[in-house]
Amino acid sequence: MRKITADLFISLDGVVEAPDQWHFPYFNEEMGAAVDATLGAADTILFGRKTYDSFAGAWPEREAAGGEDAPFAKSLGDARKIVVSSQKLEFTWRNSEQLEGDLVETVTALKNEPGRNIALSGSVSVVRQLLAAGLLDELHLLVHPIAVRKGMRLFDEGETPIPLRLISAASFKTGVLNLVYGPAESTADPSYEDAKVFLTQPQP
Repeated sequence: MRKITADLFISLDGVVEAPDQWHFPYFNEEMGAAVDATLGAADTILFGRKTYDSFAGAWPEREAAGGEDAPFAKSLGDARKIVVSSQKLEFTWRNSEQLEGDLVETVTALKNEPGRNIALSGSVSVVRQLLAAGLLDELHLLVHPIAVRKGMRLFDEGETPIPLRLISAASFKTGVLNLVYGPAESTADPSYEDAKVFLTQPQP
């Protein structure tokens, strides 16, 4: 079964909206390698419409320009790109298509197809839905040491908690934390009585 991974730039206060307005001062070779490790291991990329429009408005031109980022741009162009949108879309970027039918059913079928990983970059609404459905295998959070203080957060209001387990953690020279989470079993409901045994006891 194929693995689904999601990369998100996120601030210390949980904001994921408009990272182009606060994220670039923290981008270095370590972050570039982390992003490339996720997208480079995938042959299929899922997008929300807004994130797709942002990528399609930049990366084809960068590939054509032949600069330092042209190889990465080509790999994005070569990947199968599936866009989740309720509106009928037309595409000019090669290998792009619109997701047809129900998101959960379609992604479940994609996971069972042969191939490499399925990746997401940004596309918060899609990430939320896949997390809620238990279809996301790894959530890669690049936590920036800045409180943006406005904008959409990763997690919206809801009744059902989403337990996660930490798979790996690394710190970059810029202070960014690269945290990788996976799904976890639902936790029990311990009380203070259960927790207080871990408190430091006062010394006599």
